[in-house]
Amino acid sequence: MAVGKTKEKTLSTTLVKNSYGKSVVRLTKVTRSSKPPTWKEITVETELFGDFADCYYDGDNTKIVATDSMRNTIYILGAKHSLDSIEDYGIALAKHFLSEYSHVTEAIIRIVENVWGQIPLSGKHHPTSFVKTQGDDRVAAILVNRKEAKIESGIVNLNVAKITDSEFSGFIRDKYTTLGETSDRIFGTTIDAHWKYKRPAANFNCVYETARKVMLETFADHHSLSAQQTLYAMGDAVLEAVDDIEEISLILPNLHRLTFDLRPFGMENTNEIFVSTSEPYGTIKGTIARKK
Repeated sequence: MAVGKTKEKTLSTTLVKNSYGKSVVRLTKVTRSSKPPTWKEITVETELFGDFADCYYDGDNTKIVATDSMRNTIYILGAKHSLDSIEDYGIALAKHFLSEYSHVTEAIIRIVENVWGQIPLSGKHHPTSFVKTQGDDRVAAILVNRKEAKIESGIVNLNVAKITDSEFSGFIRDKYTTLGETSDRIFGTTIDAHWKYKRPAANFNCVYETARKVMLETFADHHSLSAQQTLYAMGDAVLEAVDDIEEISLILPNLHRLTFDLRPFGMENTNEIFVSTSEPYGTIKGTIARKK
């Protein structure tokens, strides 16, 4: 009786869009055969689209790939794949779901990589001990359907700061403005950057390493008149350096360090002691693309 009521109710509604998958699958791979051995640590999310409506309408699971099976697939393909780049692994994973299940029309794979390296020891690198070498993470999102593959790569949580060559002035001043203008301020931010390719990259690792290097160098050398200007300079420099990238989107929160006033304690303010604030903060966003 309950099933009948459910079917009757669905006649007046429709399932517009649906997908499902497995989230936060953590995979660590130690490649002992390489010289030296390598350590890879990634977190994977799968999302499948396809002919799953009967499960939603009627509880018919005959076309459902269990998310537990998706988790196992992540590990099994991880064992078979070199995991040299998260993009290549993500493509292989997405194509697996489309080739194995004819009713799956699209697969999206999202991957976050914690970057590790060998521990320095006495001027060399220890062959079997590792440390997380970067505070930021490498990310990728791979979409594969039966017509095309789209890949987006990026970097998140890249914390940077500069103690000079940053200013902010000339902005609108009205009855609600209290912010003072400054010709020399601390500029701190956490860079999130995502880029799209105009063609599949021949070497995803090289693109990632170059983009990261260029963003850091540009942030360091650029005389900033605003976070917006610095964001554009970074994106423009990446497109200049990496021909495979079609466009890049950046997010720069303005994470303030406010001067702590030492004068009430009989001390001089020497522009050295600051209070780091986590909120609220301004958020600057921008997408830079090549001209058509």
